[in-house]
Amino acid sequence: MRGSKPKTIARARSLRQSDNDAEDKLWKELRDRRLNGNKFVRQMPIGPYFADFACRELRLVVEIDGSQHADSRRDGIRGNGWSVVRFWNVDVLSALPSVLDTIVAICDGRLVERVEAMDLRFFPAVRE
Repeated sequence: MRGSKPKTIARARSLRQSDNDAEDKLWKELRDRRLNGNKFVRQMPIGPYFADFACRELRLVVEIDGSQHADSRRDGIRGNGWSVVRFWNVDVLSALPSVLDTIVAICDGRLVERVEAMDLRFFPAVRE
């Protein structure tokens, strides 16, 4: 959060303290470079949004949401050079190994095409 505005820092801290069960469960797997050595951070501001999890090196945002975001248009425009993958809370809680396998596939460059399925949305970064 180097160089960020105090309000942004306060908002990110507030979001980190109010993680839901799914975010908490996934964070335990992503923190401390536990997922194939990739460094993830929580509640990172990107433009006007806060990414649930982000890997700066790979420019990958991982979002964990409930069904209220099923028709979210933000995923596609949120990119700004970042790839965005969205999982549902229920999938993180009930099928964590599959979620982790998908994140690893993205990190390894094995999943590069856009995916819009019921249980997964992946928007690769738009490169100019």
